[in-house]
Amino acid sequence: MADVAVIAGSASDEAVIRKATAVLDEAGISYDEQILSAHRNPDQLAEYVRSCGARVFICIAGLSAALPGMVASMTDRPVIGVPVSGTLGGLDALLSIVQMPRGVPVACVGIDNGSNAAHLAIRILSL
Repeated sequence: MADVAVIAGSASDEAVIRKATAVLDEAGISYDEQILSAHRNPDQLAEYVRSCGARVFICIAGLSAALPGMVASMTDRPVIGVPVSGTLGGLDALLSIVQMPRGVPVACVGIDNGSNAAHLAIRILSL
């Protein structure tokens, strides 16, 4: 069972995924990596979150960035959102991630900052 689930909404988020997994690799933290879109694969995403034993989720998404919020709505484990730069420089994704409704918390790191998401996951795991 992996300690961290790294989920990206698109294969085009590969560079941000690698920033996160490089930090996890360096720290010796186990992770599982998935490409699952909240919009294109909602049923597969729900099944993955339900069956996943990870203690922390890192969700990488751009544009409307629904992925972190969707995952947070399906679990009580910590979710870290990583907004990905896009047509509005990632501001659209950042705002989508930080504006979660009450009771659906999502931590958010800087735009394209997968490495900080991994560092935050490591700190959460150390508690």
